[in-house]
Amino acid sequence: MSAPADARRPRALDRLGLPALRGHGLFITGNLVDSLGNGMLLPLGLLYFTDVQGLSLTRVGAAMTAGQALALPVTFLAGRLMDRVGPKRVVVWANILSAAGFALFLPAREQWHVTGVYLLVQSGINMYFTAQRTLITHVTRPAERRSWFAFTGSLRNIGLAAGSAAAAGSLSLFGNGSLRWLIAVDAATYLLAAACFAALTTTAPRPDGPPPDRATRAGDTRRYLVLVAVNIPYVLAQAALSVLVAVYTTRALGLPAAAASVLFVVNTVIVSACSTAVTAHLAPKAPHRAVSAGYLVMAVGMAAFALPALPGGGAVAWAALVAAIVLFSVAEILLGPALSELSVTLTPRAAGGFTQGLYQFSWAVGMVAAPALFTLLLEADPLLPWGAEAAACLIALLAVPALHAPRRRRSPR
Repeated sequence: MSAPADARRPRALDRLGLPALRGHGLFITGNLVDSLGNGMLLPLGLLYFTDVQGLSLTRVGAAMTAGQALALPVTFLAGRLMDRVGPKRVVVWANILSAAGFALFLPAREQWHVTGVYLLVQSGINMYFTAQRTLITHVTRPAERRSWFAFTGSLRNIGLAAGSAAAAGSLSLFGNGSLRWLIAVDAATYLLAAACFAALTTTAPRPDGPPPDRATRAGDTRRYLVLVAVNIPYVLAQAALSVLVAVYTTRALGLPAAAASVLFVVNTVIVSACSTAVTAHLAPKAPHRAVSAGYLVMAVGMAAFALPALPGGGAVAWAALVAAIVLFSVAEILLGPALSELSVTLTPRAAGGFTQGLYQFSWAVGMVAAPALFTLLLEADPLLPWGAEAAACLIALLAVPALHAPRRRRSPR
């Protein structure tokens, strides 16, 4: 008799908390290449349209915001499409749409062109993340779901970092003129990711029980809405890392511009290196408990970010910021995989198109609203954005018990 698959797993995989990777090469490559494309160009779009195409900063900023806002309803459209054709096709089409959007950066020279290309790019991103979590349930085993969410999160950080490093190296060597070549390469990476996903073999998981009655469906809907609300502080925290930290460290604390880059590197290294091991060995096994622990750590991290802005806090600014980014990274490791797991398992229909569209809508809205919200709070007082985010984390912590699922009768095997 042959040994069970789990018994044949290399011990190194178990120690690192990695799922079984054999047979998933295309899926891994697709996730990594998609993240590489994001890292290469998304942070540089503003630079390209101002320095290469000659548009004003305010016009480009307004056009980018308008395009991203117009793409918000795409999460629901992608959800409906996913119910009809499955998550794999939606993920493939999402990458093709992003490739087209980035390719159209090249001829875009008017403000409305910028709005249009960002509408395409953000629509592709919204489509991708609406379907990507459900796609994971179609290509992996249920027992390894959270480890796959942790692993794909690590891949995403690695891809973003590698893409950003490649773009920074190209700009350092060849100047802003290399942005045109970066755009062409970036569009090609999305087409490569689409090809990887298109070649996948997927199997929809079987229902875990009998169809719920009307009262149960109503309760499930309420619990899923709580999950969407609980996710918003995490979305805002992620946005704070990219929107708030650089402005806060330079303008409010008077630190050099490199300070934000150092903190980003620390976060990327911790999340990339430790996500799978922490998720497998240290995080609470019940996802709602991992979310509670994550929000508690995140609230403390927000307090640490605020510490240097207090009277006399400047003397410990670097120590406080490093402690804050470490706490932030640990909270991200606890929250990201657990929230993703809940998003597809909280209710029997959680992995369906409407619920995934609703969950992704919370991400899209948070990312669009965060720049205006955080800059407004920062202008009022440097302590306000961190205090508001800490309060939001504690409110989410109090709401987490409502996510605990009631016991359901399983269907006979």
